[in-house]
Amino acid sequence: MSESNPCLACGACCAHFRVSFFWGECQSAGGIVPDDRVVQISPHLVAMQGTESKPVRCVGLLGEVGCGVRCALYEHRSSTCREFEASWTNGEHNPHCDTARAAYGMPPLTPPLQPHQVPDRVA
Repeated sequence: MSESNPCLACGACCAHFRVSFFWGECQSAGGIVPDDRVVQISPHLVAMQGTESKPVRCVGLLGEVGCGVRCALYEHRSSTCREFEASWTNGEHNPHCDTARAAYGMPPLTPPLQPHQVPDRVA
């Protein structure tokens, strides 16, 4: 993650949603997610510890939500985490990002400003 990534000043998604995924992503099954960081929630699904019940806070989240955070498991995170993007990443709005931010009193992210485009002149 780069320093300009809004996630590094947020972390709300890691402290709001259950992070569940197929157990095959765990290291014991050949995946990358450490087994000792998940809990079984069904025969085929696991969840990151700390996200399986309220209050939610992923075991991998370090720092204070809304101030400065990072993921201690970033290189070993699940597909659920890899696929979740902050709003306006790649130009797309993510209403789930807005929901998590709102739960912590943060405003939604806004799209980046676009430079004013001047139409081509026709001769």
